[in-house]
Amino acid sequence: MTDTNKRNVDLIIEAKWLVPVVPRNQVLEHTALVIHQGNIVEIAPIEVIRSSYHASKTVVLNEHVLIPGLINLHAHLGMTLMRGLADDIALMPWLKDHIWPAEQQIVSERFVRDSALFGCAEMLAGGTTCFNDMYFYPQATAEAAIQAGMRAQLGLVVLEFPTNYANSSEDYIEKGLAIRDAWRGNPLVTASLAPHAPYTVEDATYEIIITYAEQLGLGIHTHLHETKDEISESIAKYGVRPIKRMADLGVLGPNLTAAHCVQMFDEDIDLMKAHGAHIAHCPSSNAKLASGIAPISKLVKAGLNVGLGTDGAASNNRQDMFAEMRTAALLAKAVSEDATSIPACQALEMATINGARALGLEHQIGSIEVGKLADLTAVRIADVETLPCYDPLSHLIYACGREHVSHVWVAGDLRFERSIQQVGLYANIEPSELKEIALLWQSKLNQHKA
Repeated sequence: MTDTNKRNVDLIIEAKWLVPVVPRNQVLEHTALVIHQGNIVEIAPIEVIRSSYHASKTVVLNEHVLIPGLINLHAHLGMTLMRGLADDIALMPWLKDHIWPAEQQIVSERFVRDSALFGCAEMLAGGTTCFNDMYFYPQATAEAAIQAGMRAQLGLVVLEFPTNYANSSEDYIEKGLAIRDAWRGNPLVTASLAPHAPYTVEDATYEIIITYAEQLGLGIHTHLHETKDEISESIAKYGVRPIKRMADLGVLGPNLTAAHCVQMFDEDIDLMKAHGAHIAHCPSSNAKLASGIAPISKLVKAGLNVGLGTDGAASNNRQDMFAEMRTAALLAKAVSEDATSIPACQALEMATINGARALGLEHQIGSIEVGKLADLTAVRIADVETLPCYDPLSHLIYACGREHVSHVWVAGDLRFERSIQQVGLYANIEPSELKEIALLWQSKLNQHKA
């Protein structure tokens, strides 16, 4: 075929390996991806693509594995600049004695925007192209995500008590919905309703949230069964475990993403499965706050959709999906005493297509398939710590880290590139701006700690 007969397209990516995620456990070698107007047009051997298409740009990745962009299913980007503020403390003292007082002193729209931009930069450099957030001033996080060129589902947080952001549950809901209207139509940003947790939201508020979710077609994002204390307090106050209370209220359902789900009895798992709810597993945060280890093997065997999240940088302290994939796989094996539990292909699914399903975006992102958006991450396997490579899919989980991410695309647009010299370049973020942000807020938070 002559050049004049070739179809003109925006971008071709040629990769040594390609892991599409769907179908499961497949690794394609010497494969090219054709991208036009943000979508994946064709996947075929490199020579076939070269003979059929002419691209405005061709990227050759002859030492790399190409995977779908990673999806962080539970994050608090507005807390990124609180990284390391209060470490080695259990969840409730961490919240009540450190985080909530700091938020009262420091959190503002400017703080959240700066913090979220910092978080977007960290996640992009680690191969994450989409995140599911929950925090105050969601319009500020939306601005940061749009600047970074990332995909975000932003939780409109709801609490009963006043904060710098809102005064009452009604105020949280009203402000959140008004903010949602401001970014509706932006292809990068969607919204969910985000009641913080069963211990901070009352029954009447949950009922209002359910009504709005049904009327507006929104998902619900909440914390659930994170600690033993949460459960004992629920039994003392309501006479039932939190998941049973959520089921009785009508919160459980296929539009719910429940973060953590650490303290789970068999009856809790049965309820989650019966209602088709999704789980955001956050192994690093749960371990660091000593909340426990979620029974992921049981949850997966029960047929629940389990994605992965980092939680916030204040409790992790890394927004690093490669770390979460590895930790999730290793903990599942250790707890179940079964080396086959959560194999590499399943850990990658948890960080990609499972997260997309939870967000209702599985028809657009989460796997490399024709017709889907070209949200992609390239991982370089060429350094001492990643060689030799017998199985690139296994390497992604057990050998590679975020430092091996070389390119990140969102809808076919390059958003991050790392050179062989380990210099990271963002499309829309200046590293010097990030340094200025860090210095400014570190000084203010140090004053608060003093």
